Amino acid sequence: MRILFCTLNTHKVDMQKLLGGQIGLEDFIFAHVRGETKEVEITKTEDALGLTITDNGAGYAFIKRIKEGSITDQLKSVNVGDNIEAINDQTIVGCRHYEVAKMLRELPKSESFTLRLVQPKRAFDMIGQRGKANKCASEGEMFSGKDTLRLRNKGTATLEKLPSIYEEEVTLNVDDLLESYMGIRDMELGSWQ
Repeated sequence: MRILFCTLNTHKVDMQKLLGGQIGLEDFIFAHVRGETKEVEITKTEDALGLTITDNGAGYAFIKRIKEGSITDQLKSVNVGDNIEAINDQTIVGCRHYEVAKMLRELPKSESFTLRLVQPKRAFDMIGQRGKANKCASEGEMFSGKDTLRLRNKGTATLEKLPSIYEEEVTLNVDDLLESYMGIRDMELGSWQ
């Protein structure tokens, strides 16, 4: 799983809310991870494609806005938040947004080109009402909304399932036993995972 970008205080793919400034104590960070890769063929019939591009400062360029009525707006498979991975099979990973915009501007008019895009996974679209588990058809996994994203200072982010009520109870009992016989409390040590 690769994080494409993070938004501040919204789970939606809102490029106006990209994480980049200061974070307050009351703020929430939502990580948007890599979803499906798609290739879109576009014929450049006008000088401008109607795209505004941004980047995350770490080598990934994204579609920030799509101008209404533009060439790109007519293509329903291109969306705000899509990561632009390649133009005509030339990878652009590592390029800043202004370099990507220049490459797109310099493409010859009235010729076709291919964009390889990576859309962010729409995880919150899969979460239903409490108590009901939803199934993601593309992955065949069950999602209950009871997962947590654990970020580590070294290594990759991982998605972990929260323990069930039974597992929590067993962990607390083992922790109580450790405390009563050895004088230590350690929830990680008491955990059976």
